[in-house]
Amino acid sequence: MESYKKSFKLGGKEITLESGKVARQATGAVIATCEDTQVLATVVVGKAPGEHQDFFPLTVNYQEKTYATGKIPGGFFKREGRPTEKETLTSRLIDRPLRPLFNDDFLYEVQVICTVISSDKNVDPDILSFLAASAAVAISGLPFNGPLGAIRVGFIDGNYCVNPTRSELEGSHLDMVIAGSDAAVIMVESEAKELSEDQMLGGILFAHQEMQVAIEAIKEMASDIGKPDFEYQPKVLSEDIIKLVEENCSSSIAEAYEIQVKQDRVQSLSAIKESLLAEHATGEEGAPTSSDLMDAVKKIEKKVVRTKLIQGEPRIDGRDLDTVR
Repeated sequence: MESYKKSFKLGGKEITLESGKVARQATGAVIATCEDTQVLATVVVGKAPGEHQDFFPLTVNYQEKTYATGKIPGGFFKREGRPTEKETLTSRLIDRPLRPLFNDDFLYEVQVICTVISSDKNVDPDILSFLAASAAVAISGLPFNGPLGAIRVGFIDGNYCVNPTRSELEGSHLDMVIAGSDAAVIMVESEAKELSEDQMLGGILFAHQEMQVAIEAIKEMASDIGKPDFEYQPKVLSEDIIKLVEENCSSSIAEAYEIQVKQDRVQSLSAIKESLLAEHATGEEGAPTSSDLMDAVKKIEKKVVRTKLIQGEPRIDGRDLDTVR
């Protein structure tokens, strides 16, 4: 594949997303550049999950190398060392919005690695890393309900600003990172100096509007060079099994979720599951398997809790929706 570039302006700075030059064997790879800061994001998908695997093994790593600032480790410590607190927090920052947007039935192992290639003291690599990761996932063909954009918002002299520099943040009353899609805000992380609720909400709305430029650019990039949709066989739970569990356990699960003492509630739910398995997971031909029954129980539990929430019923510990713990 030939090198592909897509540029757009975000907060007055030009950001370039490039693919096809490096990491060609990765499922998706994008280099994001803003001034002298450059980040490589790669996405790699593993082999088919095991038969009994019931979770999505996603790994997101953000790593800063000393060579990005023109230094080579020397002296007593000749290696990079363990991840810094900044690297760990940025990895989580990228992970949180990405993880819930993969299809629920997609259980392949996926690794997203963001490596800072070059660092500019005025441009924090975290937002650039997120945009690179979002673009890499978007062009990979994986079942992802994106793309996403991200932006940092500052509040200086009564005005919101997009992706302020480190020096500008020192005089800012707000340091907020927002991630979202074209339709909704997915994640908010911030620290502020006693701003009003309206000012905080205004920052969120401002960020969501400003990030649309990045989202549209990633959409166009995925349309131009995106790989074909990743083919996989999702585990499909029979409607008959869901109906069976709902008829036998729905009311008892709802009663269990009214027990305020956690240990008692867990024991009650365990008893419901054991009774269900003993009665229906007989091992005979045509009988449902224990894993299918437990998957159905999870669905019913989720439905029960969601229904209580929507109907405005009190939480498990008796608090209403407006009461802080």
